[in-house]
Order: sequence, then C-alpha cells, then structure tokens
Amino acid sequence: MTRLIFLLCVLLVAPFAARADEPQWMTLPPTPTLPEATQTGAAPVNGIKIWYATFGQGEPVILLHGGLANANYWGNEVRALKPQYRVIVMDRRGHGRSTRDQQPYGCDLMASDVVGLMDFLHIQKAAIVGWSDGAIIGLDIALHHPERLTKLFAFAANSDPSGVADIDKSPVFNAFIARAEKEYEKLSPTPTEYKAFLEQIEKMWQTQPNWTADDLKKITIPTWIVDADHDEAIKRENTEFMAANIPGAGLLLQPAVSHFSFIQDPDQFTADVLHFLQHVK
Repeated sequence: MTRLIFLLCVLLVAPFAARADEPQWMTLPPTPTLPEATQTGAAPVNGIKIWYATFGQGEPVILLHGGLANANYWGNEVRALKPQYRVIVMDRRGHGRSTRDQQPYGCDLMASDVVGLMDFLHIQKAAIVGWSDGAIIGLDIALHHPERLTKLFAFAANSDPSGVADIDKSPVFNAFIARAEKEYEKLSPTPTEYKAFLEQIEKMWQTQPNWTADDLKKITIPTWIVDADHDEAIKRENTEFMAANIPGAGLLLQPAVSHFSFIQDPDQFTADVLHFLQHVK
C-alpha cells in the first residue's frame, strides 16, 4: 500500500517527467527559480503595473519571456549572465505578477511596455534576449524604437501567423500550457481568469505579427535569428525567411532542443547568448 501511494504521488506531481530514453527535445524540465534580485518592484507603465527584477551590474540585458509564461523561466540564464551584465527580467502585461487593462494584447503595445520599463529604470539602451513572443516584441522594438536597442537575440520568433506550426498534438507544448495555468493561478493578481487570458493571447497569435520582407529589411540593429532544430511551434522556413531579410542577421539553429531550449539545455542556450553578447558588435 505504501508503495502504491508513493507511485500515485509521483504520477500526480510529475505527469510529464522525462524518461531516461526520451530525447531532450521531448522533455519539459521544471520551471527554474530566479536567484536573489538586486532590485524588484512593480513599475507604473502604460496604465498598468509591470513586475520586474534586476540582477548584477554592467551593460543592461533584458530577457523577455514567451506567451503564457513568466520571468521565472529565465532563472538559468540570469545566473549565467549576472556576473557580467545587469540583467533585467519582467512579467509582460497580464502575465505572471503583472497587471493588465482592457486594451487587447498586441505586439506594439507590449513593445511600448518594455520601453516604458526602460524609462522607469533609467536605461537608455539595452540588449534584448527574447523567447517566442518575447523575441517578437524584441523585433517590434527593433522596428519602432531602434534607438533603445544595442543588439537582439531573437529565439523562436515568427514574422506572421503563417509561420506558426500546429501545436495541438504536441505533448510538450500541451504540457507547457497546462503548467502555465497552474503558474498563472499562483502568481497572477487575477488568478481565476486564465481561460480568458489564454483566449486573448491565442487571438493575438492568430492575427499578429504581420511583417513583410520589406518590413524586416528596415531593421538595422545587430540581430541573431535563433531557433531549435526540433521547434514544435515555429516553421523552419519562416525562421530562415526572417534571417534572410534582416540586413546582416545571423542564423543559428540549436541542436537537439525544441521551443523550450533554454530549460532543456540551458548550458547550450546561455553559451550562445554569451557568445552573441560578447562578440557581436
């Protein structure tokens, strides 16, 4: 009986635990935790409260999380970067610990939120490392606020909705969506509104962004377009399209990982980010 109870607890606590023979890109490791911050707060930006935390000292680097997630997902990267950089994480509007208003979610609005937080923290220019929606927001800032960026590491972005693959049958992505609901209930100022939140984010995914080759050609910020070789959410041809049309952009495919590369293989991910920050001028 004791063994049965133990097995039931394991199944309940870790429904998506990785098997020893499972490929890395088919795993969803636990959400990291953030280390102790130098500063945390809730910044008044565009009529809402943006939760943020800063770590370390040096040139500023802003880490932007993906849709449905929160800043905790950057825990591994923060630890790797903070000895050399001033690292800033934030929960984007409606995500994590941040609030929202009645404005519909959109790339331009959330890019404006990032710029507003930079103003609040008196950061004139910063490098951005973005994942998924965070990478899209980085590209939006590169297009509309280029004077605020030094460089952009855009992981798993898409230029328009046709660049998104069908994730309905992806066990990894569905496990992430289920996990995101639990994290939303724990962190959000509106913990009972996850379903409405998910519907609104999905509506944004279905309609934004909408960048043409001509739009991408306007980006002048040093940029790497990065993706995983097993990304279940982004079509490879769209990744290559963006890299081909952003002037001087680098193209990097990280091996043996998926849309969740930064927690599946954080050593590989952070080594690529550090190389980018240190060597791309």
